[in-house]
Amino acid sequence: MMGWIGETIESIKSIQIRQAVTQAVTLGMIVTSALIIWKALMCFTGSESPVVVVLSGSMEPGFRRGDILFLHMSKDPIRTGEIVVFNVDGREIPIVHRVIKVHERRETGDVDVLTKGDNNYGDDRILYAHGQLWLHRHHIMGRAVGFLPYVGWVTIIMTEKPFIKYILIGALGLLVITSKD
Repeated sequence: MMGWIGETIESIKSIQIRQAVTQAVTLGMIVTSALIIWKALMCFTGSESPVVVVLSGSMEPGFRRGDILFLHMSKDPIRTGEIVVFNVDGREIPIVHRVIKVHERRETGDVDVLTKGDNNYGDDRILYAHGQLWLHRHHIMGRAVGFLPYVGWVTIIMTEKPFIKYILIGALGLLVITSKD
């Protein structure tokens, strides 16, 4: 009788360990798949960040806070009227604004641009690094080629209210740990 109980307990421990390993491998595969998809999107779009969330109302009414933009970056010169996402030296968060002026340097053919939010009064020179008058190609992350309205609110809420992010991560972790399959 004791041998049978001991064997049953060992069998249950073995199943629990096997189940935990399976769940850990599954979680690793999900994370790896997400990274592979993101890297593939980066290669396909030519943009270091193929998807961005609009964080302010500076581009209303065209894009609203919480819209998700899809970016593409080609070798084609940037033209007036295009909506670009750019980084500014000294700032972490990229900015989504429209190109209002293009300055082409004759000697090199390089194009510098000046941007402005559709809903802003003046151009963006106040947002650029100190003494910078134009954005250069290396500042531009991509051109907006499409958008999904309101979907980015999930990101905004989790950034502005971090406790919601921790609750969500905890709930997903609990789901992974307690799932039987």
